[in-house]
Amino acid sequence: MARHLLPLLLGLWLLSGVASGQSFKPAQLREATIASLHEAMQNGKLTAVQLVQLYLDRIDAYDKQGPYLNTIILVNPRALAEANRLDSLYKATGKLVGPLHGIPVIVKDNYDTYDLPTTNGTLAMKKSIPPDDAFVVRRIREAGAIIIAKSNLAEFASSGQFSVSSILPGYSRNPYDTKRTTAGSSGGTAAAVAADFGTIGLGTDTGSSIRGPASHQSLVGFRPTLGLVSRDGIAPLAMTNDTGGPICRTVEDAVRVLEVIAGYDKADTVTRQSEGKIPANYRQFLDKNGLKGARIGVFRQLCTPKNSDPQVYALFNKALDELRAAGAIVIDSVRVPELDTINKSFDTIPQLRRDFNLYLANLGPNAPHKTLTSIIKSKQFHPYLEKTLLDANADTLAPEAHKGWGKNMALRARLRQLLLRAMDSTGVDALVYPSFSYPPRLIGDLNTPSGTNNNALSPPTGFPAFSVPMGFTYDTLPAGLQFLGRPYSEPVLIKLVYAYEQATHHRSPPDSTPPLPKKKNKRVLAGRYL
Repeated sequence: MARHLLPLLLGLWLLSGVASGQSFKPAQLREATIASLHEAMQNGKLTAVQLVQLYLDRIDAYDKQGPYLNTIILVNPRALAEANRLDSLYKATGKLVGPLHGIPVIVKDNYDTYDLPTTNGTLAMKKSIPPDDAFVVRRIREAGAIIIAKSNLAEFASSGQFSVSSILPGYSRNPYDTKRTTAGSSGGTAAAVAADFGTIGLGTDTGSSIRGPASHQSLVGFRPTLGLVSRDGIAPLAMTNDTGGPICRTVEDAVRVLEVIAGYDKADTVTRQSEGKIPANYRQFLDKNGLKGARIGVFRQLCTPKNSDPQVYALFNKALDELRAAGAIVIDSVRVPELDTINKSFDTIPQLRRDFNLYLANLGPNAPHKTLTSIIKSKQFHPYLEKTLLDANADTLAPEAHKGWGKNMALRARLRQLLLRAMDSTGVDALVYPSFSYPPRLIGDLNTPSGTNNNALSPPTGFPAFSVPMGFTYDTLPAGLQFLGRPYSEPVLIKLVYAYEQATHHRSPPDSTPPLPKKKNKRVLAGRYL
């Protein structure tokens, strides 16, 4: 009989936190990394249950109270139970389940989760529970990650300027200045990661939506090569550009996530292009000396005194000096003379109607809506989105049937050709420019320049672009430095951004979400506090 009680007692023991993990303090959670948390677990100082609870405490204290960051749509009610399961496995085997064992993840609420609603920020989809996980979500769960919460976004991932949706009243707020925007559309994920509501985050990027929020929250954001990461199970906006990727506090953590989520998926044919182009692991490229001898091209077309805030412009020039000090050869500057002409020549061809209807069809018979038309008729979406939805739905032609489609594809090919020619002719490993040429806007301000440079190069070409912190303007407002590389040059970009991060250490956490005081330990046994 006692033998049969052992698993139950073990689970309660892990849940209670009476193991030696009691020594892990709430203050240690601030800026904690995957590696540091795994070390604490392996040294008996931390359990996954304790870790999840510490993050839940911070969400409770700071998301809808205190600074009221308003980043979380839904906290996973089963997060502690999953943590307890992982703790039991670790206790039984002495081995971590996978490279993300016990790591709480903030997931943007346009990734399908089989056990939680996926709303895409839309009230009309509040009760939509997909039949299975998105490919990326399945990968992180298999690696041992715990989804702690689904985060707010610009509804339908439709804006890179702000994160507001009908599923959650109000804007998500920047923890560095709560009067300012988080950018969009993955602003909820970024603000939550910056505020230590989870260890790592998942965002999506169609035009700017990983790199923009990362820049505004002093984070690392990877937009990978289009085709490296599957989009299956991610609510689409425009499949020619859509991709998922990590939003993290450190380059190393972003690399660890990328290792898990990259790879071929038969449900997303574009990922076939990645076969044979993914190394055994990406962590081998974490080289703090990776800038020594590297040739970095300055893309000043996206940052001039006339189109930039003076403090961002000065910070960018300082970043170039930091690159030189770390051993890089800085080529100032590299140009694509036709860039402005090309970007102004694209026809606007909405893809949402076709792509989103396909997504809804894959949600199965229990989906609350079967078509975009049905969502529009429901009126359950944010008023700012109405014209976008109506215009997209009124265009009944398949995107490829538009007479401008061929022209757009030719322009994209031309831009790829010109960028590669510019990089090859100057022998540079990557191009750099500010992720934004202006600081984060005040919430509600759509008049002053946003200064985003995120949608100019990477989305129309499919090239990878990584944003890393390059410091602060006006004392507290984060700014990001973007590195753009050739297709599937993630190993090169990882070397460069990691070396820059390690040479500068620009990230610092926001003052609005300080460490919480340590709570009194309570032992839970058989449903009673002891």
